[in-house]
Amino acid sequence: QVQLMESGGGLVQAGGSLRLSCAASGRIFGLSSMGWYRQAAGKQRELAASISIRGIPNYADSVKGRFTISRDNGKNTVTLQMNNLKPEDTAVYYCNVKIYNAITNQLNDYWGQGTQVTVSS
Repeated sequence: QVQLMESGGGLVQAGGSLRLSCAASGRIFGLSSMGWYRQAAGKQRELAASISIRGIPNYADSVKGRFTISRDNGKNTVTLQMNNLKPEDTAVYYCNVKIYNAITNQLNDYWGQGTQVTVSS
């Protein structure tokens, strides 16, 4: 089965940087997009950034210009470089991968356990 291992969360001052990494392990066929969602206290979970199998990124407007997402298909990893962090970025960040099921012709979601990012003012 697919398992996701996250690393890189922590506490940082406003204006600082963090790098989140996620590695997918197991026998994986049909790996599609990878990304990071985040959920702040009292708010809905939202997409921060994602990247397609061919390396095309998408960013939430709130992080565009500050975050950079990348992937290594050989290692099945996705990385989120977060610069100029703001207190509003404080949230639990969840790694997400989508895997294509050829039988059902659907994309199935897999989730990491989440890692806390806290930005102090």
